[in-house]
Amino acid sequence: MLLGASLVGVLLFSKLVLKLPWIQVGFSLLFLYLGSGGWRFVRIFVKTIRRDIFGGLVLLKVKVKVRRYLREQRTVPILFASTVQRHPDKTALIFEGTDTRWTFRQLDDYSSSVANFLQARGLASGDVAALFMENRNEFVGLWLGMAKLGVEAALINTNLRRDALRHCLTTSQARVLVFGSEMAPAISEIQASLDPSLSLFCSGPWEPSTVPAGTEHLDPLLEDAPKHLPSRPNKGFTDKLFYIYTSGTTGLPKAAIVVHSRYYRMAALVYYGFRMRPDDIVYDCLPLYHSAGNTGPTLSASGAPGPQEP
Repeated sequence: MLLGASLVGVLLFSKLVLKLPWIQVGFSLLFLYLGSGGWRFVRIFVKTIRRDIFGGLVLLKVKVKVRRYLREQRTVPILFASTVQRHPDKTALIFEGTDTRWTFRQLDDYSSSVANFLQARGLASGDVAALFMENRNEFVGLWLGMAKLGVEAALINTNLRRDALRHCLTTSQARVLVFGSEMAPAISEIQASLDPSLSLFCSGPWEPSTVPAGTEHLDPLLEDAPKHLPSRPNKGFTDKLFYIYTSGTTGLPKAAIVVHSRYYRMAALVYYGFRMRPDDIVYDCLPLYHSAGNTGPTLSASGAPGPQEP
């Protein structure tokens, strides 16, 4: 009954208005009978204390690393480069749809080709390039290559069409749109209303009659691009990495900014929180334009994430 009428008015206000002892009135009636949860509180505490200590240590570890990387002005491409140095021939990405496997070296080469190609086309740090394609290894290589140059990727939801798609491309102020050949019909629907200065590039199977006029086939252009690392952009750990769009449930989609530190923090919490090991493989069935699908397979760790068709 209200826990013994609050243990009889905390034993009559700790012996008639704070004249205490009785060993501080039974440690104030054993901390008001263990936080009013009784002995059940002790049982729950014993069962969960190891979990809570582990969670606290993970948070502390990630916080220390984030502070260090802030001080050193690291970025996701710099962290990725250290992984490439340690594990150049280790599998980095597996695309189950075609059983395509890329090592960290191959991913590094592809992303450097992307950076050098975009630089040759006049893009520079701070510019925006939109990415509109289904899951595959190239998706990761494209936004990572953009980040190497300091170009911010706008990751477009592949379910968007017409007004919502046009809105995302327009508000992002993208100078370049890279789309998968499977998305060509969606781009053709809105091409007439897009900024004429927007450069269009298609990745994947090439059929000129199915893509919008003026579109270039990206894949052979990347094969010819240099694979050396471009000059490092003036970017730090708190600068923009890419944009992820909301689903537009109550209106048109809105862009959420993901900075380098936020991406690392989300990925590191997953990696350390789930006690992942370097030989683990992450099965990623979520779309890579979504934060959960993109940050789950952490590039800053040395696991082997595998993008799947959503």
